[in-house]
Amino acid sequence: MKAAPKTPKAKRQEEQANFISWRFALLCGCILLALAFLLGRVAWLQVISPDMLVRQGDMRSLRVQEVSTARGMITDRSGRPLAVSVPVKAIWADPKELHDAGGVTLDTRWKALADALNMPLDQLATRINTNPRMRFIYLARQVNPDMADYIKKLKLPGIHLREESRRYYPSGEVTAHLIGFTNVDSQGIEGVEKSFDKWLTGQPGERIVRKDRYGRVIEDISSTDSQAAHNLALSIDERLQALVYRELNNAVAFNKAESGSAVLVDVNTGEVLAMANSPSYNPNNFAGTAKDTMRNRAITDVFEPGSTVKPMVVMTALQRGIVNENTVLNTVPYRINGHEIKDVARYSELTLTGVLQKSSNVGVSKLALAMPSSALVDTYSRFGLERRPIWGWSENAVAYILKNNGGLT
Repeated sequence: MKAAPKTPKAKRQEEQANFISWRFALLCGCILLALAFLLGRVAWLQVISPDMLVRQGDMRSLRVQEVSTARGMITDRSGRPLAVSVPVKAIWADPKELHDAGGVTLDTRWKALADALNMPLDQLATRINTNPRMRFIYLARQVNPDMADYIKKLKLPGIHLREESRRYYPSGEVTAHLIGFTNVDSQGIEGVEKSFDKWLTGQPGERIVRKDRYGRVIEDISSTDSQAAHNLALSIDERLQALVYRELNNAVAFNKAESGSAVLVDVNTGEVLAMANSPSYNPNNFAGTAKDTMRNRAITDVFEPGSTVKPMVVMTALQRGIVNENTVLNTVPYRINGHEIKDVARYSELTLTGVLQKSSNVGVSKLALAMPSSALVDTYSRFGLERRPIWGWSENAVAYILKNNGGLT
């Protein structure tokens, strides 16, 4: 018996059921395929290449912070401070954080910050908005603690404080050329500060932290302790230094000189007890000071040694047998090549002892002219006049001797 023919309605229902079944199978296949892809991706990320992802994550979140150490103190021979570091603050901004929070506005707090930094509000906004993706920019350095606390209380987004130090010189201009000064980053620029910079600096530590997207520290990863800086004790006596500086200023003013230098040395030990220059400057505020004024003329300038070499001339004459300890010299003034050679006071004759006691130009010049110039050059060289001093200064000049001066010395 034949089956009854399907009605159009039955056919439509059967076709619809087949379509639903096929669509369901396709959907299940897509889901399984997506699941397989996800599982494969998870396996790839977790098993095959996890280190790469960790590195990428660390690059985005890990930050290295320097743990600074205070610069060493400089003292005189008795421990009196000549250079110390005082704690101050640096004001810095995170332009990205600030931009995300709405940027610089006309709010009274922003105006207060601009006033504290002594700059117009529009200039402050321009400085911060120059590169809105940056994460660090200095707004002010070496701000005193009171001003830093005031800025902190403003609670402005993206504005932060950072600890640093500023150098202070208690003796001011009295020891300016000797001690020198540092720059805003506490690096020695002149004087002892420059010559012994490594000794005074120490080794900063390091702190590795993890930060969130807002720049807040959420985890301490590791840290390396800083190595303390060394203090430096000089042979200088601060009281003698002040005395020498005062008398030098008086002498420069009295003689209407452009400048003057004075060095006080302990002849028994060779220690430098004082070293001063005039004119001087204030190392605590040297803005606008001419660089020439900052020069330590006592060690950077080359000048004729004058009477300090007279004993060397007498010694050489004795060694070569030109004179003996009983020799008496004619010390009446005379002329050579048109120049008069004379002493401060007139002496008709002097013994060798008298020549040294009176610092006689006439007597010493006659001894020098009685010898070949090479003899004196050899003596000067053996006394180290052509060698660089070994006291550790980086700025000191090196002496030179004129070895061909028309037969004269």
